[in-house]
Amino acid sequence: MSETLQIACPDCHTLNRAPRDKLAAGLRGKCGRCGAPLFSGHPVALDAASFESHAARSDVPLLVDFWAPWCGPCVAMAPQFEKAAGHLEPGLRLAKVNTEEEQELASHYGIRSIPTLVLLHRGREIARRSGAMDAATIERWVAQSLA
Repeated sequence: MSETLQIACPDCHTLNRAPRDKLAAGLRGKCGRCGAPLFSGHPVALDAASFESHAARSDVPLLVDFWAPWCGPCVAMAPQFEKAAGHLEPGLRLAKVNTEEEQELASHYGIRSIPTLVLLHRGREIARRSGAMDAATIERWVAQSLA
């Protein structure tokens, strides 16, 4: 029998079980509660209420872009982060946290400059990097950090 992973839905944030081998084969699955695809190839916007489901309770590593709408480098990196999501899912969930709206969450993670990418797995920080990057650099950094 195949090992199952717990994956948080990007829409309703409910935890779902999905077979690891089907995800590895590129099948993305659907949420058992709301029917949304578990992976859409786009970053999910998280707030304090939904953050834990993806960061601590999901078995899929989470790459968080801490950003703000007034930040020029953040806005410039957004399409690159979006492109990286299309390449890195379903092995990784990409998410965005607006530091203007989620100041406590940003403070909890010690965000001092933006954009800052934080890579988490099962609630534990694996790696962190500040500054704007292109999609290829994001993908290389993630691969090195998860190796």
